[in-house]
Amino acid sequence: MAEIKKAVVVLSGGMDSATALYQAKADGNEVYAVSFNYGQKHKKELDFARQLAEKAGVKEHKVVDLTDINQLVSHSALTGKDIAVPDGHYTAESMKITVVPNRNMIMYAVALGYAVNLEADAMYVGIHSGDHAIYPDCRPDFITGLQALALVANEGFIKPDFEIKAPFVNISKAEIAAKGNKLGVPYELTWSCYKGGDKHCGTCGTCVERVEAFQLASVIDPTVYESS
Repeated sequence: MAEIKKAVVVLSGGMDSATALYQAKADGNEVYAVSFNYGQKHKKELDFARQLAEKAGVKEHKVVDLTDINQLVSHSALTGKDIAVPDGHYTAESMKITVVPNRNMIMYAVALGYAVNLEADAMYVGIHSGDHAIYPDCRPDFITGLQALALVANEGFIKPDFEIKAPFVNISKAEIAAKGNKLGVPYELTWSCYKGGDKHCGTCGTCVERVEAFQLASVIDPTVYESS
């Protein structure tokens, strides 16, 4: 009998991580998901992560409390109480204020520990090429470095062929939407907006990117926006 492959998916509740979740399933893995509360203004994304995990039938979904780091990385529009989330496209200069220092490194390190504990074969993350311009921890070099570090930091405990999979790191969000549509991702159960209101605002960087992705992919956008 073939050994069951295990994968941990870092699940924020957004479009990209939701698609990574469904990709991990399509790749034949028994899937475990982990989400993080780091004091983000849009922490309602965690409610969507829970719904996604349940819908996808993951083996286990953990929500990790990292809110204590908020005081250490508060100089960001996503975590700082007095810093407004800017409107506009991701490539705009103003969107740099949404960078949370070392965010992915912190979360991925915790998720990696979970993966090693589970004796998992892989960890899936949903970063994509549209993030490269602003977020250093969403670039191919970051994944390459993290892969090497994972094997060194867990030598003797991690599977030798363990892989950090970033299947969308070199493609656009529109391509992700197209892939997700084929995989049956329930995008109505995803949350992108950084402002964390009752509805997606439709004007912040993640909302603008979300709108464009569905349009360019010719996929029906199930989202209700405040600006529409």
